[in-house]
Amino acid sequence: MTTQIEVTKNSIIGDVIKNVPGAKQVIEKYFGGGCFTCPGINMETIAFGSAMHNMDPEKIVNEIKQLTEH
Repeated sequence: MTTQIEVTKNSIIGDVIKNVPGAKQVIEKYFGGGCFTCPGINMETIAFGSAMHNMDPEKIVNEIKQLTEH
């Protein structure tokens, strides 16, 4: 069972993937598949990943939040 967490740009990528069904696909879409083999996934935030990939963290956060709104 997954726990509902509040997703922000300061959320740890690994936590979001574990707790939000479908978030893995969103992360992969914006950051690529390399995230899932990187040990940093358990300590890096969406904002950090966004900076590394030159993306807008709010766009990614909003897309992940849409997954939780049924």
